[in-house]
Amino acid sequence: MRDGSHTREDGASVFHGRRGSAPPLVKWDSVPHPGWKERLRGRCAALITLVILSAVYIASAPGGDVMAASRKRELPVYNVERSDKVVAISFDAAWGNANTAALLDLLDEYGVKTTFFVVGIWVEKYPELVREIASRGHEVESHSATHPHMPQLSDDKMRQELKAVADRIETLTGKRPTLFRPPYGDYNDRTILVARQEGYEVIQWNVDSLDWKNLGAQPMIAAATKALAPGNIVLFHNDSKYLMDALPTILDYYVSSGYKVIPVSQILLPGDTYIDHAGTQHPKAQTAPAPEA
Repeated sequence: MRDGSHTREDGASVFHGRRGSAPPLVKWDSVPHPGWKERLRGRCAALITLVILSAVYIASAPGGDVMAASRKRELPVYNVERSDKVVAISFDAAWGNANTAALLDLLDEYGVKTTFFVVGIWVEKYPELVREIASRGHEVESHSATHPHMPQLSDDKMRQELKAVADRIETLTGKRPTLFRPPYGDYNDRTILVARQEGYEVIQWNVDSLDWKNLGAQPMIAAATKALAPGNIVLFHNDSKYLMDALPTILDYYVSSGYKVIPVSQILLPGDTYIDHAGTQHPKAQTAPAPEA
């Protein structure tokens, strides 16, 4: 037949059409296989039994309620549950240097201390600035050695990234970093677990100033002030184009709203804590919610 089918001696239709073409529809009852319905019922029963046994195993095994089907994701800290009016400002320093000296002077004018997450290649290029940042009372923390996508690395490579920049920072400032911000904000469970094994708390942000988009001062001001709340962590970049135009207005708004700007390490909660599904750090005295499925 031209459609690629032919008829077997028992009357059943067989299709041998071209690759990608669909076979003609055949009703189950038109295929004369004795006992096919019974075999189908048997297979369905076997499948149902397998599903039931699997569910029983998961429920009865130790820790079965947190097995793969309901495993808790590892999350960094995006913001912190605080009752006092404090906010943390952070600056990522990875490439340029245009604003850094003027930025440090401005922060001194307002009497605020912040956190700089620095990349190792930036540290190598501007060692004196790293010393200056630390000497003015700001935190110098890790943003990796070479600014890679951390989830694409092996565990050993991630550890090398963390160690290389930490060694450089400690040599210049006398203090080893304890906070880590993944480049590009890119992380997975392994990234978080490896960083914690190496002694770091992993930090993201819940307020993005959008300075990296170079939209102008007003969009930056709007982004950094519209959702002001206790425990916010705000993201800036040390070399963004409109930073020095926008930051004074942002700081004025924080101060006039009764907020104190503090480094990231000081906004984190002491003692036992947990991080909820949104990345908010809470004191562990509260009841942690059950892991999400």
